[in-house]
Amino acid sequence: MIVLDIEVLIEILDKKSQKGSEILEKILDTDEKIGTTVINLHEVLCCLKKYAKLVEEVMRLPVLDYTKKDAVLAADIELKAEAKGTSIRKTDAMIAAIANNNKADLYTLDLKHFQPIKELGFLKLFSKNKAFQLNEYRQFLTNQRQGFF
Repeated sequence: MIVLDIEVLIEILDKKSQKGSEILEKILDTDEKIGTTVINLHEVLCCLKKYAKLVEEVMRLPVLDYTKKDAVLAADIELKAEAKGTSIRKTDAMIAAIANNNKADLYTLDLKHFQPIKELGFLKLFSKNKAFQLNEYRQFLTNQRQGFF
């Protein structure tokens, strides 16, 4: 599974974004299921509603909930980072924990925030060199990109 972070979702939904086109192409060349976290859903809905954009299409994307197991891991991530002298945002630790516990790679454009978590061994980041799969969401993403923004 590939978990899409907020920046990736926004780029894909912005039909004028060249970066979004490149991201979408990478994803469409795969067969892995995709989704996002409940935290990213909150962020994207705030953004879309703020600018009066439709949100129904985004709501069709599978969403991984934040569980007690995720909370325990997120706390561990924060504490281990702090012990190494690195500050990590709580929401980033939560997103990383959700991806980790679901054995998913995180697709993010915010490497500055997530690289320290990866270096602690708690996160796999999406790599364009990996072979991923994406069947059932191919049309969904293509449709959203064509008419959303």
